Amino acid sequence: MSQKITAAITAVGGYVPEDKLTNFDLEKMVDTNDEWIRSRTGIEERRILKGEGKGTSHLGTPAVQQIIEKKGLDPLEIDCIICATVTPDMVFPATANLIADRVGAKNAWSFDINAACSGFLYALTTGATLIESGRYKKVIVVGADKMSAIIDYTDRATCIIFGDGGGAVLLEPNNEGLGVLDSILRSDGSGCTHLHMKAGGSAKPATIETVMAKEHFVYQEGQAVFKFAVKGMADVSAELLERNNLTADDIAWLVPHQANLRIIDATANRMGLPTEKVMINIQKYGNTTAGTLPLCLNDWESQLKKGDNIVLAAFGGGFTWGATWIKWAYDGQ
Repeated sequence: MSQKITAAITAVGGYVPEDKLTNFDLEKMVDTNDEWIRSRTGIEERRILKGEGKGTSHLGTPAVQQIIEKKGLDPLEIDCIICATVTPDMVFPATANLIADRVGAKNAWSFDINAACSGFLYALTTGATLIESGRYKKVIVVGADKMSAIIDYTDRATCIIFGDGGGAVLLEPNNEGLGVLDSILRSDGSGCTHLHMKAGGSAKPATIETVMAKEHFVYQEGQAVFKFAVKGMADVSAELLERNNLTADDIAWLVPHQANLRIIDATANRMGLPTEKVMINIQKYGNTTAGTLPLCLNDWESQLKKGDNIVLAAFGGGFTWGATWIKWAYDGQ
């Protein structure tokens, strides 16, 4: 009897724009300061995508191109591209379609997933099921967001948090029991009240009035979101370990969504993991929404070992949250 097909990550790529927005820059824009931002979020700077006509596809495309170059991959072999984003270049076509076109993946079908900061986890699980079905051999999952496009830089509650960036992973079939092994994904639409964009959708299309009222920016009730995020990420990560009979000693790395250092610490503590087992790059990039998890994997790739047990955890607007257990498929390069 043949071993069950699993979906293994066989390559990663990441991209952040060159332009930096530091805490000291923000001090000149809103009533805040570096010490306050660092102590409450852990963020020191974030990257901003500048240039007319540049959107999220310009963050996802370089990450996918990295994978193509690393693997010597023929773009025509790519079966599917899934892009997790809450800031698509346009309402349609899908940002994934634009990325596929730019990298020459002419044989791929492609689509977007919108689950806010949990988007990459949702997309990873979706991509894994395509591989597990046996019908697809090469699926690329992208997580990317140009959050600067939907942030009000006069709102100190949100402008300190978010940045722009993107990452991607290649999923391929594996018969060694490596790859995506389990996911627990959750959502609760009642959380919409606390974190959403007021206008721009079909319920409240753009008008002069909605633009003037600044209703096309992220609206967030920080304290409510913080409480939900701490409980959601920590609970689901602990549940994932318990149902797979894993302990903190079994886990090589926690890859947490980079929203707030205190949320990251709470999740690690709940899992019993020391800081040295936690991937943290929030100080460099801020919260890149769907981009945080693949950017972490890209930054830490050289330290990852074949067989490492890795837990990815996220919490996002909507609310959406979840955790995924991966057994890493190759030694870092």
